[in-house]
Amino acid sequence: MSDKLKLKMTLPNIADIELLAIEGMNFMARHMGISDGKIGEARLLVAEAVINALEHSGQKNPRVQVEFTMNQENLVIFIRDFGKGFNPADVEEPDINKKLGSVHKRGWGLKLMKSMSDDFRLESDEKGTKITITKKLQ
Repeated sequence: MSDKLKLKMTLPNIADIELLAIEGMNFMARHMGISDGKIGEARLLVAEAVINALEHSGQKNPRVQVEFTMNQENLVIFIRDFGKGFNPADVEEPDINKKLGSVHKRGWGLKLMKSMSDDFRLESDEKGTKITITKKLQ
């Protein structure tokens, strides 16, 4: 068995396509002998990142590049869209009290991904957005 596995895929904007990425990550984890419990939070991170990229890229026919790099200690999740980009500083931090009294309950994606990641990096410019998430598996 190799010390490190890598999987790359490009996903089109079709319903539930994030599940394909999650299943690929699950196969990698099983092959590496990593328990289901250790990979659990990563499923939510992948789903959120892929859905956000497809929804917010601003492209007419968006596609998302997904890469997983996994060893016994770490899982690195890389998600990239090829859209218009955005300024991360312009994203308002969600406030639970304001959200409860509002009809707009969405807007938790970045906060959720940051809080569940051991390392979270976001780069965005006019060529698209890149998110790199590291989850410790040990």
